[in-house]
Amino acid sequence: MADHAHRPELPTGGWRAPLESAPQERLWTGFPPAWVPERAVEAWCAVANAAAQFQPVTMVVNPEQVVEARRRVSDAVELLPLAIDDAWLRDSGPTFVLDADGRLGAVDWIFNGWGARSWARWDHDAQVAAAVGEAATAAPIVSTLVNEGGGILVDGQGTVVVTQTVQLDPFRNPYADRARVEAELARTIGATKVIWLPQGLTADYGGFGTRGHVDMVAAIPAPGRLLLHQQDDPAHPDYDVTRRLRAVFADSTDATGASWQIQPLPAPQRLQEAGEWLDWNYVNHAVVNGGVIACAFDDPADAPAQEILREAYPGREVVAVDARAIFELGGGIHCITQHQPRTGVLA
Repeated sequence: MADHAHRPELPTGGWRAPLESAPQERLWTGFPPAWVPERAVEAWCAVANAAAQFQPVTMVVNPEQVVEARRRVSDAVELLPLAIDDAWLRDSGPTFVLDADGRLGAVDWIFNGWGARSWARWDHDAQVAAAVGEAATAAPIVSTLVNEGGGILVDGQGTVVVTQTVQLDPFRNPYADRARVEAELARTIGATKVIWLPQGLTADYGGFGTRGHVDMVAAIPAPGRLLLHQQDDPAHPDYDVTRRLRAVFADSTDATGASWQIQPLPAPQRLQEAGEWLDWNYVNHAVVNGGVIACAFDDPADAPAQEILREAYPGREVVAVDARAIFELGGGIHCITQHQPRTGVLA
């Protein structure tokens, strides 16, 4: 873990990250900075507008872009003027947690541009988690772990899934080992069982990748149930990767000691673009009250994937948004959103 003397570590305990499908207070997202291509800006706004049909949405936006953002999103989307470098709120924003009394907390991980990537800037983004937590009137939980919200997956019962190449990345936490990471996850988000994946998807290690975020691999719609990305074409390097990851889950149990019920979520049929392997997937969706904002790719696999999501989240409407422009920049719909659980609700 990083040694950041200027970040006083607050003694905390009793916090737990609830299941993402538990009742939510709102969804946070960001408005892309000026350098982001138009197609991607449209996709970011489409996600915000879709989510706002179900629950409150707050969009963090650079002060000089407020007028533009107001023009592009519906009046139902609240705007929070705040200096940001990028708009991946899952990663730069806080991870929200609840205590035994249902009080809201916000974990302020150290953010360093996904392991100090050469193209990343994070002077402003490193302050986003604290600012969003304050805006949400959440108790601050300051962490010394370099981490991102997309790098953890929780089931609300103490299980946390992480990736060796993220939390143990020498560009993130050069002095950390598994024990120190697990202790910090226990202190901040209530982890009692940590499952370590050996890697993420192939494309996540190049270009604008994160070096293995788990939210590009799996989702937990309900305790004991796992939606797992599956690449079925042997020509794609993720064919072997996804089978290796399935074996890890098949050999593991959750925090209650139960085996996983694994539901494959097959990848889109398109494998490459401009000679590069694609990491398009459907597990990187956003869950909201009464709905699921799903990734679409104008691909034959879109409709079957949406049906799987309907079955995984019974009673919720699945709304598909074209996510190709978001994935071109390194992530998906889950990556650009951060859910805030409803206070007083323990899941």
